[in-house]
Amino acid sequence: MGNAVKEIAVLVNGKRVEVAASTTVAAAIAQAGVAGFRTSVRAEPRAPLCGMGICFECRVSINGRANMRSCNVYCTEGMEIRTDG
Repeated sequence: MGNAVKEIAVLVNGKRVEVAASTTVAAAIAQAGVAGFRTSVRAEPRAPLCGMGICFECRVSINGRANMRSCNVYCTEGMEIRTDG
């Protein structure tokens, strides 16, 4: 039997990305090559800082729902992720 990792597909800004089923949205975005997750009020690119949902710097839209903390959400098959960075 083995320890096969289940791969799923998500869309990051319209780009199909294959990730392990246990991947956070933040990791999937990074895997897609996106550096800026959102833009601050001063037009500065922002990205994950704490990695545990306290800083809110990793907010993105997931399946049309805005301001989701990408470090606290696990990817699901077909998930649509949008950054504004």
